[in-house]
Amino acid sequence: MNRRAFISLLGGAAAAWPLAARGQKSPPVVGFLGSESPTKSAKLVRFFHQGLAELGFVEGQNLAIEYRWANGHNDQLPALAADLVRREVNAIAAPATTPGALAAKAATETIPIVIFTAGDPVELGLVASLSRPGGNITGTTSLAGELAPKRLELMRELIPKATVLALLVNPTNPVLMETTTREAKAAADTLGAQLHVLHARTEPEFERIFATLSELRASGLVIAVDSFFTARREQLGQLALRHRVPAIYQSRDFAEAGGVMSYGGSLADGFRLVGVYTGRILKGDKPADLPVQQITKVELIVNLKTAKALGLEVPPTLLARADEVIE
Repeated sequence: MNRRAFISLLGGAAAAWPLAARGQKSPPVVGFLGSESPTKSAKLVRFFHQGLAELGFVEGQNLAIEYRWANGHNDQLPALAADLVRREVNAIAAPATTPGALAAKAATETIPIVIFTAGDPVELGLVASLSRPGGNITGTTSLAGELAPKRLELMRELIPKATVLALLVNPTNPVLMETTTREAKAAADTLGAQLHVLHARTEPEFERIFATLSELRASGLVIAVDSFFTARREQLGQLALRHRVPAIYQSRDFAEAGGVMSYGGSLADGFRLVGVYTGRILKGDKPADLPVQQITKVELIVNLKTAKALGLEVPPTLLARADEVIE
């Protein structure tokens, strides 16, 4: 090739590069609104990625994700949601946090939002109905408030002679608090047990709560599902063990850390379903047409080591029903 032909070819290629670049379509961008930290959420975020992959979306290949983390401070969620809206993301995923779902709803009425909440999305005002959400929001729910009575029953089964039990709720999440309290009180009446409802909205209040349990002569503690407590589940489990209080919450991490039991919908399933729905929306489905799914897989974890440390003998019938026993 002579010099003139080479220069001509090079010039033609250079002129074509901008045209090729303009022809490439930018990958969609998903905003991820998390109430915890990247470290604490790492295992669950993998299930979110798994759900996306089922629809053919892989971060870094044909999808970009903008992460925003509240690091356990729910009061930061509205500003983080607003930032994602300014970023003009294609969809917002807000898993495992009712305050995050409410913040996203307040931030936009047009960008699709996929949620995973413990509370009833209808009662929370997030969707019109589970079967026909309407608007720009859909997702999944564990309906954790409705599982509170079962946690109370499990605690009574573990401690048959218990006549006084306690329920810990977060007053800054009033809708979920009211639902859980109502359901738990009804269950306590059925069991013939007295139920004390205790409030905690900040970490420093935890020590006071556990000291109060001794004064109330409460035999066990049921912790209401709330993103504030979920972000501190390991801390609460450790406190329960240190104060020698039999306690139950929704997540396995709590039982591992020192809680005597955990009972709740699978967080892994919830995160995966958020990923699936986010992928479907990126492919063109509308949130209004995607029914809110309910987590059907519920797991019972019993920490036999903690039970022995507290001097409790776990009934064989309870052990037989456990999905996992930590020894």
